[in-house]
Amino acid sequence: MIVLRNLALPFLALLAMPPALRAQGVPPETVAVPGARAALTLQAAGAQIHECRPDAAGGLAWRFREPVATLLQDGTTVGRHFAGPAWQLADGSLLTARATGSAPGATAADIPLLRLEPAAPGTGRFAAVVAIQRLATQGGVLTGPCTTAGALRPVPYTADYVFLVPAG
Repeated sequence: MIVLRNLALPFLALLAMPPALRAQGVPPETVAVPGARAALTLQAAGAQIHECRPDAAGGLAWRFREPVATLLQDGTTVGRHFAGPAWQLADGSLLTARATGSAPGATAADIPLLRLEPAAPGTGRFAAVVAIQRLATQGGVLTGPCTTAGALRPVPYTADYVFLVPAG
């Protein structure tokens, strides 16, 4: 189990930002999903976990390992986001996906925007989902050297996940 320490203040600062200030406008074409409409939008607040691993040149580099985040709707916890990537709601609804498109975040410190498609049919409230967009990302990017193979480092982030269903 990964222990997340010293994330409270950065996490709270990102979470307190109004959605209007987090919004990045219309998604770029690389993450757009024509013919679909938003059925559910959830905010993820947590950390992108990075691991120090050997690279192709024989050195060490930080590599993304997994997200660990709480899913919020109107400020209330409704589920969690974790490795897979996967989203699970408190009612047991579950969805796993794979990235099919990306665009840069608003700054170099922000993880990319993504278009994801279900890896398998979702369950419960996710049963009709045909795509997910990760938008309005803030934080999550780790820079700097790593010196110990296997070391883990969490980087606080927030993002809006938009769950899309067929428009018809």
